[in-house]
Amino acid sequence: MPDQKSVAADSTAVRVALWRALHVEVDQPPHVLDDTVGLKLAAPNEGWRRRPDMDPQGTKPFRASIVARARFIEDLVVEQAGRGVGQYVLLGAGLDTFAQRQPEVASHLKVFEVDRPGPQAWKRRRLVELGYGVPEWLRLVPVDFEAGGSWRDELVRADFDARRPAVVTSTGVSMYLTREAIAAMLREVVSLAPGSTFAMTFLMPLELAEPEVRPGLQMAEKGARASGTPFISFFTPAEMLALAREAGFRDARHVPASALTERYFGGRTDGLRPPNNAEELLVAMT
Repeated sequence: MPDQKSVAADSTAVRVALWRALHVEVDQPPHVLDDTVGLKLAAPNEGWRRRPDMDPQGTKPFRASIVARARFIEDLVVEQAGRGVGQYVLLGAGLDTFAQRQPEVASHLKVFEVDRPGPQAWKRRRLVELGYGVPEWLRLVPVDFEAGGSWRDELVRADFDARRPAVVTSTGVSMYLTREAIAAMLREVVSLAPGSTFAMTFLMPLELAEPEVRPGLQMAEKGARASGTPFISFFTPAEMLALAREAGFRDARHVPASALTERYFGGRTDGLRPPNNAEELLVAMT
């Protein structure tokens, strides 16, 4: 029976948090991302390490992908903050812990975590229970997407300055959205101030994935479908870039997993690296 503290947390968000913690526990240093705060938030049952989806060897490439995308996003935020961008928006924030792990950076920004009302209320409670609290510069912005809520409107109500540039990110979300919903999200980001940066992950068609990770991806797709949150959208890099340009971004580029491998996993001897042709990144500028 699941720990009652974890009931309100989305199961996918919990899995991501546990994989990030597992990286610290079982992978040799240097760690790409040092995050055990998400584990504290999730507060899983004692036996979480024995879950089939926590097998250290079987989840290795997916664990690498999770920590690589998070590290890339956080490096991007730090880079843009150095250029004077003072707003950071996380669409579908889940159990992200940037604000708790890097307060020296985050406290000089306005950080807006956008998520569904239920899971976000639960996260707020957990942050308070653990002593992190919700500082003035961190805004938890509930948006009921299913009811047609506009995240942009809710951001403005939460003191987001639409006249100033921002970094906007969306990771691990696009596969659950229709192409039309993704296109609408891209158009909303394009409407932000010039100089804004958008970064999102997208899932490539499963048949293009490396053979050794394809069964794991297919199992994830099957599980998502069974739980009522099926994978809906898959894109090749060319298709994703075309969608971004159609939305009106002035610049868009594909960041392949191979680039993340070179940047964060070079010199490792344990074989840890994200898989190619699975979850990739789009980075675009308004």
